[in-house]
Amino acid sequence: MMDLDFVQSLIKSLDESGLDTIEIERGGTRILLSKTPSAYAGAGPAVPAGSAPVPVPSLTPAAPPAPQSGSAPPPGPASVDSGLTDITSPMVGTFYRAPAPDAPSYTEMGASVSPGDTLCVIQAMKLMNELECEVSGVVREICVDNGEPVEFGQVLFRVSPS
Repeated sequence: MMDLDFVQSLIKSLDESGLDTIEIERGGTRILLSKTPSAYAGAGPAVPAGSAPVPVPSLTPAAPPAPQSGSAPPPGPASVDSGLTDITSPMVGTFYRAPAPDAPSYTEMGASVSPGDTLCVIQAMKLMNELECEVSGVVREICVDNGEPVEFGQVLFRVSPS
């Protein structure tokens, strides 16, 4: 297992070097660090629980994902004319509307939100990552059910900006 100081030193070395990617295996653990996005980008960052929330990478209206065979079609996309802003998943993981099973949801349909408000938690690699809102507005649609797996870039919420 690699310790946090070692990983941080790898990150610092990568930042200061002319290299784009570092891949290392040590003690049965493999780490790939890259300055540019790659096929591994969907894995999401390993962030300790209780650390800073993950920023939302895209707040622009997005096209719906292509329906997979044998699955129900996803909810309709937010059209450019609708004026809704899509809030997408910054990582692959499991979507949770509340911090704990018996706790109230972070937000509900029709609720007003503002920048910095926590919208949900995405569990990735046994780490709970809070997703903060970056726009002010009203939640018009919650596109994912509690406990469902989500993909990188999948629409989670649609907000009517104020």
